[in-house]
Amino acid sequence: MKTRAITAFFFTIVMLGSILLGSYTFTAFYLILSLAALYEFFKLVKTSGIRPHRNVALAAAALIFLMTAGFHYLQFDAKYLFILIPLIFSVFISELYKKDKIPFANISYTFVGFIYVTIPFCFFYSLGFLSNAVEYSFHLPLAFLLMLWGNDTGAYLFGMKFGRKKLFERHSPKKSWEGFFGGVFTAVLAAFLISICFRELPFWTWAVMAVLIGCFGTLGDLVESMLKRSLDAKDSGSFLPGHGGLLDRFDGLLIAAPVVYSFLYLILR
Repeated sequence: MKTRAITAFFFTIVMLGSILLGSYTFTAFYLILSLAALYEFFKLVKTSGIRPHRNVALAAAALIFLMTAGFHYLQFDAKYLFILIPLIFSVFISELYKKDKIPFANISYTFVGFIYVTIPFCFFYSLGFLSNAVEYSFHLPLAFLLMLWGNDTGAYLFGMKFGRKKLFERHSPKKSWEGFFGGVFTAVLAAFLISICFRELPFWTWAVMAVLIGCFGTLGDLVESMLKRSLDAKDSGSFLPGHGGLLDRFDGLLIAAPVVYSFLYLILR
């Protein structure tokens, strides 16, 4: 428990610092974090005998993230995405030279890594530029993380105290409906406090954002649990002592970030 608390403290400091120290720190940190999470994903699926194209995928993921950053900083044209085409299709071609019984499983998990890890981190990163396409603002990314943490904390506390009805026992036996609603309530409470500090959005918008994070953050947790169970793994990794791996900590973000970004994009644009 002590190790878990110490890790949580330093993890929170690093996460807040990555957002509050400016756009370049924000960009560098989440580029490295997204690549580390993707590497962990490939390492996890490799335990089942699948051999995804890790090096090609990490190179492509770095390009995808840097192109996202380039779009916000330099207003890159979408035509630059064509650079990725030969890199992505090299995955299919290189599989021809491998002596593997499940070539398309290797290919499939390579692309699942992009969709499941890289793209959601790009959406979260883009929250920092949603208010203004070229100028960074920490308000939306910070609000997202505070609501996500509020949801996780509320779900844990309410679940421990009142949890009776199982939410999705097949994938996560400890989760309950009481914990789920407690998490959403805590996230909305965090949204209310955020609306007092950050006044660029009305409270109802922050509240909807909190509900989306509560719902889709929980689904993200369940999806990651499903992944680990399918691979017979307890944790996604051991990068964070007492907490598991990076995917264990960011599972809620992976599903919630694209949904929240889409909602805010429709509201703000």
